[in-house]
Amino acid sequence: MAINFYGKHKMAGVNECFSIGSVVMCTNCFDEEIEGEVLGFEPTTKMLILKCPSTNNNPLLNNINIVNLAFAKDVQVKKESSFNPPPLPSLNLNRLNNRIKTQIQDKKRQISAMSANVSPEAQKLYLTITKTIPEVTWQGQNIVVYDQVIISPPYKADNVKGTGNQEDKAILYIKNIVEKFVKDTASQQVSSTPTTHRSKPAAATAAAPQPQ
Repeated sequence: MAINFYGKHKMAGVNECFSIGSVVMCTNCFDEEIEGEVLGFEPTTKMLILKCPSTNNNPLLNNINIVNLAFAKDVQVKKESSFNPPPLPSLNLNRLNNRIKTQIQDKKRQISAMSANVSPEAQKLYLTITKTIPEVTWQGQNIVVYDQVIISPPYKADNVKGTGNQEDKAILYIKNIVEKFVKDTASQQVSSTPTTHRSKPAAATAAAPQPQ
């Protein structure tokens, strides 16, 4: 699909509206005639989008031409379409706002992980925890969850400590996350390590000399 832009010499008297599906022929500033089906029209900028036959004569493809009618020499409506496009669906603004907030929070967590003076593995662990628990912060090089569970270097399950009972559900839950993260990281490192094959030494073909 080719996309072409045309426009140079200003032309007055451009139509204010084109129906979707209409066939329009435009003469551009190079005296080229562009005829195609209207896909869209933006009246403010007078940009007209036309679907035209493919220049390589492939019936499965089309050329898309974007013509600035404010700078076209001539515009003719060859066939007016009676097609009425369906109304646009209403936007769920609450969902969009929630998605924006979620993405902003994710970016803030990534910035927080990168700004901490810790190893890349610790940053990945921090981001892994924040996927399910938003209440995660840095305290120096320690990861603090729920303001009561602390994960200290080297960030193993044995390094997960809490302010209360060590059998507390929150502590056990964080330990499980850390254990799974450590196992997944180790398995990824093993799978990414290239295997080397040592070739066997070639067997000697020459016979040893016999003593005289």
